[in-house]
Amino acid sequence: MARKKTKITYTYKCSISGKKFLRTRKITNTDELVSVNSFYELNPDKDDRPEKVKKEILLRQEEDQSMDNLLDNAGAEEEPN
Repeated sequence: MARKKTKITYTYKCSISGKKFLRTRKITNTDELVSVNSFYELNPDKDDRPEKVKKEILLRQEEDQSMDNLLDNAGAEEEPN
């Protein structure tokens, strides 16, 4: 019988956006760990992604923001005075 290998995963949080992601290797300095989008926000001159990708990310951010606004407005209406 073959043994199934288990991979150890580590959960880290981006220091700028707060987004969580998984790594299979342990990182010693987690203060400098940033996501790809955060890196491009900090360094717009190094942003070499195609325009299609930039538009998709912008649309996704707008959708997330509008969804957050809807949830905030729905919560405000339900609160009793």
